[in-house]
This record gives sequence, structure tokens and C-alpha cells, in this order.
Amino acid sequence: MVWGGLYASAFERVRSSMGNAGRVLLAYNTNIDAVKYLERKDLEKRVERAGREEVFRYADGLPKRIENVPQLLGSILWSIRRGKAAELFVESCSTRFYMRQWNWDELRMGGQVGIMANLLGGVYGVPVIAHVPQLSGLQASLFKEGPIYVPKAESGRLKLVHPKEFAGDEENCIHHIYEFPRGFTVFGLKAPRENRFIGSADDYNPNLYIRPEFREHFEEITADVELAIISGLQALTKENYRGPLKIIKEHIEVLNELGIPAHLEFAFTPDETVRKAILGLLGEFWSVGLNEVELASVMEVMGEKGLAEKLLSHDPVDPIAVTEAMLRLAEKTGVRRIHFHTYGYYLALTDYRGEFVRDALLFSALAAAAKAKLGDVRSINDIVKATDVPVNEKAKAVEEGLVREYGMKDGIAEVNSYQLAFIPTKIVAKPKSTVGIGDTISSSAFVGEFVLR
Repeated sequence: MVWGGLYASAFERVRSSMGNAGRVLLAYNTNIDAVKYLERKDLEKRVERAGREEVFRYADGLPKRIENVPQLLGSILWSIRRGKAAELFVESCSTRFYMRQWNWDELRMGGQVGIMANLLGGVYGVPVIAHVPQLSGLQASLFKEGPIYVPKAESGRLKLVHPKEFAGDEENCIHHIYEFPRGFTVFGLKAPRENRFIGSADDYNPNLYIRPEFREHFEEITADVELAIISGLQALTKENYRGPLKIIKEHIEVLNELGIPAHLEFAFTPDETVRKAILGLLGEFWSVGLNEVELASVMEVMGEKGLAEKLLSHDPVDPIAVTEAMLRLAEKTGVRRIHFHTYGYYLALTDYRGEFVRDALLFSALAAAAKAKLGDVRSINDIVKATDVPVNEKAKAVEEGLVREYGMKDGIAEVNSYQLAFIPTKIVAKPKSTVGIGDTISSSAFVGEFVLR
């Protein structure tokens, strides 16, 4: 089928409807991304100095946390070899010092909340209320202008102000992003696609620090909210997850009482205990978003190891295996919407029906392509600049498989008691950056779907 026309009409429909969006609550993780573009000779020298044999131990299997330099470098090689993103908490001070000495090429807004706030509020003009664990001067400066607000308590009263108007100079929460392009080769390992490895070097987001304003005034904060996107659970451990998840459960209960649909943006969560706990909480959410690595990790804790292996054994990812995994997840948890995004195509499994689900995915793919092409999207009209980006050719085989298996037509099929929506994505050959593309996809699709209803 011709996807160009569907892309164009979906973009126009979402753009014309975005002004109707109500406030969106974004919680809980915001940080500063220190981006380093990897160079082969530099990385190889560092690996040799750290001990090649020791480093390569971690290129085969990721540690739960980074406690030394060989683990850091090995984890970077793990991502390069697979072309997969991963994020791990950096435990040791000496490794954090090593990363600071390695330096960075640029500083950007980071954290799922920060990236989504700048996109929804600063680009789309959708009013957002963002949770920022530490609001330093540098962190505040990275927020775009627009209807972006943070809660501020003064004499027991709550105010909503733009982050740049928040009087305070708290700590910097820095995450080190190691980016590599498709074809990047080191020690014979060749990246099948562009991606990055993230070393988190702050102590607030990994412990899911929740500001007193949110703990004490949450019902007041959510009084005029229409949607919520929750993220930042990925760095929790079996030692520290109980307290934060208790607060999150209380917050989700408030959102559900108010009838506010909440989306959980999943991310790679190394700790199996935490994954199981998040899985147990998932039924409280309207929606969840994840990629193949994250979906496979969820299947593992559900005891679906064979299915988990299938999700990671094909390129492009087998859409029938993805659909089967999404069905298992939906049936186990009762979550109403599962948004799967991978390199080349997206799927959405919903317990409701309508072309608006597919069209929101198309809009989100266009937004992601614009971000990849331009590096920074400054207005919703910039997204038009991605219309000339070609649709992924490999997705044709994916679509044909879905047509054979489920009788899919125009990107929509009935599977069991659910609707399955599919779209092929647009692929930018040489993206400016990959950081934040997943957050762009998920927030654009979730908000886009609701403005199209």
C-alpha cells in the first residue's frame, strides 16, 4: 500500500488537533545528557589500557551495575556489537571521574521527562507539568520556552512556574551518553545500526527521588491534568525499589480516580526483582511503551524465555513474535494499550478500535524522523521536513507477514479481542543523534492518539 498519503494526512490531522490537548503530567526522571561521539582509535586505546580480556567479558553480557572501567567499556562494546541501546547505573566514584575526564562533545536535556517536556511543551505547545528531581541552573537552562511548568511550594502554597523561573541552584544530575553510528567498527565488532550506551552518574534518578512538592501536593497538581506519562523506574534495584513504587502506586490510584489515562514508558531494567514489581503494577496503567530488548526482558520474568529469545534473534524483529508477546502481556496485566517500537516499524495493540491509533503512530514516526534528521525539532512545522525521508524498505516483509498471519489491511488487523495497528517507519541514513528518539516516539503517539479521538 502507499504509505506516503497516510503519513501526510495523519500529520495534518494531528497538527490541527494538537491545540486541543489538555495538560500532561510528566514524572519522574530529568537529567543532563553529556554526549560523547565515539572514535575508534580512542576507544581501542582505552580498552587496551583497561585490559582487553577483562573488558570483553562484559561485551558478551551486561553487568547489573557498573563498578569499574572495564565494565563501562565492555558495556559500550555490548551496545556496539548488537546496535542496541542500554543504560546502567555507574556505582563507583573512580569510574564517574574517568567519564568526566573522558569529557563530552555536547550537553543536552536528558531524562525521559526532560526530553518529553521540551517536545510536548516547547515544540507542540501542549501544557506540561514536569517533575525535575534536581533543578540546577544548568538543568533549568536546557528547558525550551513554552507552557512547561514545575511545581513550587511557597509558605505551604503551590505555584506552577517555568523551570527558568524556579529560584534555586540544586545539583547537576549528569548521564554520560556514548553514541556510535551505523557501521562503527572497533576490534572487528561492527554496529548493525546507530545507537548509544548510557552510563548514569547521578544519585537522584536511580533512587527515584520524588520531590516534596509532588509528595505533598499531588492531588492539587493533577487537578487540571488530562493525561500522564510515567517514566524513570529502570535504575531501581531490589534494595531501593519498595519506597518509590509505593509512592507511584499511590499516585496512579489518584490518576485513576480522576479518570486520567497514564502511560508507563518502560526502559531497560537490569534488576529482575524490579521488573517483576513493575509487571505487577502494569495493570494500573492505561498504556505501556517498550522496544524489543525491553519486551524480551518482560517476557523473561513472565517465564516466556523461548519467546524472549525470538524477540532478539531476527532483524528486523519478528512481528508475529512481537504480537504474541504483546498479547501475553495484555492478557496477564489488563493494560489497555501496548505500544511497541523498533528500528523500522511500530505496532500498537489496543482493546479499543479506530484508525486514530495507526495515525498517531504515523505522526510519531514522522516526529522521530525529523528529530533524527535535524537533531533538534524547534516547532511542530519542522516535522514536515521529514516527509522526504524514505519509508523503511525492510518493513515491507514485516507488513506482508502481518497480512498473511492476521489479514491486516491498511495497517490494521483484529487479533483475538484486540486491534493491532502497524506502520513502517522512516529511516534517516545518517541521523544527527539517537538520544531521545524513543521518548519522542512514545509521547507523540500517546498524546497524538488522544487529540485525535
